[in-house]
Amino acid sequence: MLDNFWFNVEYGMNHVLDINGYDHVLFLMVLTVPYLFKDWKRVLILVSVFTIGHTLSLVLAAYNIVTVNGKLVEFLIPVTILVTAVYNVFTSGKKTKSNNIGLLFFTTLFFGLVHGLGFAREFKMFSGKSENKLELLIEFALGIEFAQIIIVFIVLFLGFLCQTVFRVSRRDWVMVLSSVVAGLVIPMILGSELFSNT
Repeated sequence: MLDNFWFNVEYGMNHVLDINGYDHVLFLMVLTVPYLFKDWKRVLILVSVFTIGHTLSLVLAAYNIVTVNGKLVEFLIPVTILVTAVYNVFTSGKKTKSNNIGLLFFTTLFFGLVHGLGFAREFKMFSGKSENKLELLIEFALGIEFAQIIIVFIVLFLGFLCQTVFRVSRRDWVMVLSSVVAGLVIPMILGSELFSNT
């Protein structure tokens, strides 16, 4: 029983940390980069909202409530990352972060839904023979949350290091990391099947 629990948690962690599916990590990077270490509670709440959206998508897919066009989702995932990165670039250095918190949470939840749909097919195969899909989903979501917390703290720590040790301004840190991520996801968007077929 405990072996199954850890297997499912580890599966969730591997889903986030998989080097071949680094889009999840890129999204977490651009979600976290505008914040300082002292904002860690707010960042963890945001990340948890993302996990809720992600898990909700998997619930809807696992119980065959929704079916989605895989090509559309694979196109939308890098779009959500690009939108967040561009938003960071245009708002870095401006004190608008405390405003629009409701919009930020709603957007993060929506992006979580999109990212979850991207993994729905694989999760359905993984959970196909399971008698208790809900239990499996919760354990998997725990794994996702653990992995996301690791990434968030790495990004916060790197930001702290750059801004205190290397004296990089907060604005520059946000702009550089967001621009790098944007540069990585644009080829993903242009290379998606949906984009190339239109």
